[in-house]
Amino acid sequence: MSNAEERYIEYDANGFTLREAIVEAKRCLNCKKPMCRTGCPISNNIPEFIHALAQGDLGQASVIIAERSNLPAVCGRVCPHERQCEGSCILGRKGQGIRIGKLERFIADMDGELELGSPKVAKAQPGNIAVIGSGPAGLTVAGDLAKMGFKVTVFDSHPEAGGVLMYGIPEFRLPKQVVRREVKKIKKLGVDFRLNIMAGVDITVDDMFAQGFDAIFIGTGNALSKSLPIEGVNLPGVVQATYFLQVVELASCGEIDEREIPIKAGEDVLVIGGGNTAMDAARTAMRQGARSVTIVNRRREEDMAALKSEIEAAKNEGITVRPLLGPVEITGENNKVTGLTCCVRKYDDEADKVVDTEEQLHLTANKVIIAIGQKPASRIVDSTTGIDVDKNGYVITREKPYGMTMRHGVFSGGDVVNGPATVVVAMKDAQKVARGIAQYVEAKKLMEECGMNMAD
Repeated sequence: MSNAEERYIEYDANGFTLREAIVEAKRCLNCKKPMCRTGCPISNNIPEFIHALAQGDLGQASVIIAERSNLPAVCGRVCPHERQCEGSCILGRKGQGIRIGKLERFIADMDGELELGSPKVAKAQPGNIAVIGSGPAGLTVAGDLAKMGFKVTVFDSHPEAGGVLMYGIPEFRLPKQVVRREVKKIKKLGVDFRLNIMAGVDITVDDMFAQGFDAIFIGTGNALSKSLPIEGVNLPGVVQATYFLQVVELASCGEIDEREIPIKAGEDVLVIGGGNTAMDAARTAMRQGARSVTIVNRRREEDMAALKSEIEAAKNEGITVRPLLGPVEITGENNKVTGLTCCVRKYDDEADKVVDTEEQLHLTANKVIIAIGQKPASRIVDSTTGIDVDKNGYVITREKPYGMTMRHGVFSGGDVVNGPATVVVAMKDAQKVARGIAQYVEAKKLMEECGMNMAD
């Protein structure tokens, strides 16, 4: 391991040992009204799996987790536990909250290595479902429907399944072998994966129906990055964070040449944004050998969207965080980025908000990474008919059956419907959509048995 790599070892990289996990699990009070479960978007049965672990029954703990989650090893690493389950733990009031995420991660990792338990799978029933996209929403829908006994096929444009888990979250936060392991577990449920197929180009929704699928789920997330309406945004050297993170992962897998990575050793990099993606891009830039990395955000640091732990991790790696700076212009010379001009902002106590001042500040840089959010691509919607979107491009769905678009048999959920959110929030929505798809397909098959057809 190089000195540079040693510098960036995650503080929690090794997780719990068996003894540490059991000791931690035994601290749980097993509350009658478990606020930790209330704080979990997917209502994971937290006290029960922790109790099973405390008794040394890792197999039962794994089975309990699998009842609500198809991606426990992922959630155990990247969920914002401090804002959800751990933030709701009653012991947290004394600063002694149970490390729920780390316990979930421990159980999931042990199950991945030893195959401690198998989720319950219903007997096969008629119904053939296509899932477009293999990110958190797609994998959740696929896994849940497979457990119900349906035949499921997942289509994805990438060479490996996992979507944003594989190509959007960096290795130091989510090791790719963990994603591959979770995908493998879903494959074992009988789910078929068809990769390197771009929906809307290589295959359309109409093609899928023609091939005999009874229902289709669109879970493509937010594939397009938002840009900034400022001068210089199109200069060479201005990079979108999602593109940067994806290229780094493709290069690490040998899919593309490392020279394609836009951040080079010795460069000064500015990252515009304040969410976890901005933190991921900044920390990844440091790992590419950047001489300096500075995060620029319009808000106060305490108001930034990223988790406090992510901001602190970035700072600990030598990244500078500059709040209260509003980007005005990306400057350049000879068709190369030279820096970023910002409006200095301040907090107005009387108005209780951040306001611009007359002062400006110029920061020098060789590269600027934009990380201000994403929006849906229109490729799938444009290649078929009957799927309505709102003015921002998000797919419009119904409440009954939950998740169905304005076109019968086509469902959608996760970020492509609700906007950017955490992995577990996308999973929560996807679980509800899976139940909606099951209801639809069961009704469709019943009508077919009666010699009737659902309206197209």
